[in-house]
Amino acid sequence: MISPDQLRPFLATTLSETNFSSLGEKYTGKVRDVYRQNDRNILIATDRQSAFDAPWCTIPLKGQVLNQLSAWWFERIADVMPTHVIAVPDPNATVVKNVTILKIEIVVRAYLTGSTGTSAWVNYHKGIRNFCGNLLPEGMVKNQKFASPIITPTTKAEEDELIDPQGILERGLTTKKQWEEITDRALALFQRGQEIAASRGLILVDTKYEMGLDRDGTLTIADEVHTPDSSRYWVAATYEERFAEGKEPESLDKEFFRLWLSGQGIDPYDAAKRDLLRSRITDDVRLMLASKYVDLYERMTGMSFHVPEDPDVVGRMERNLGRWKMGG
Repeated sequence: MISPDQLRPFLATTLSETNFSSLGEKYTGKVRDVYRQNDRNILIATDRQSAFDAPWCTIPLKGQVLNQLSAWWFERIADVMPTHVIAVPDPNATVVKNVTILKIEIVVRAYLTGSTGTSAWVNYHKGIRNFCGNLLPEGMVKNQKFASPIITPTTKAEEDELIDPQGILERGLTTKKQWEEITDRALALFQRGQEIAASRGLILVDTKYEMGLDRDGTLTIADEVHTPDSSRYWVAATYEERFAEGKEPESLDKEFFRLWLSGQGIDPYDAAKRDLLRSRITDDVRLMLASKYVDLYERMTGMSFHVPEDPDVVGRMERNLGRWKMGG
């Protein structure tokens, strides 16, 4: 396992942004820089860290972890539904088919947990029992397992908005037939994810999927799959004991960072106070999150994470992405 100290040299070389004009028109997302071409896009995973719908800092080698772990997962769910992946020419980059992304995010949850405004636990704690069309029983406690996984979609907007299937159909975000296919595939993807995670001693707690339609109208899984940014993972061996004691599960995802932010006595949703909160993010906090990401990668894949020997990540990407330039 790679220790935080092994990652410390990369604090000064984190990838905060890219500027590859030869790759196409650039769109900047929360974590990824997306270069748009006519029939394909190039997704570059940076080291940017977001939470509570805001950017906070950079995390050493996070982009490499996300991109390589997502590529690993795409290979393992390709028989469940079509994926947008064309090639993975660099540890931080994936070339994908251009698909029309649906204007909803499909969130699948197996446990009553979370710390954001759209999370199951926060809403349950407020007294909400009809959660995105799912009727939840009384008497549940935080981090308790649901009888079966539930789907809790959100709209894709500046601020994610919870929505139920009826609302999706009323707004015309999908057709009834499309929504039935989406829910069927989302649950199948989640089941595959849970099975593989369990074989690695991990619990896939919840996850977010983005889907779209390719040029033939085929429903396709896009963006990322089962990464620590889009998913929540707990260590299976310690879950039951910690749950019985009322402790937070041992997590290997960015929930550690969310809980850290929430524990600073400053509302992370308060934009006016975010700079003060950012000033408290120490290198040790950044390294701890980086080590959790790497730990999850190694546990899940069974492979050792390759720490780059060359700190010039941008130069490496320029070489590896040469054939994918516009017109290439």
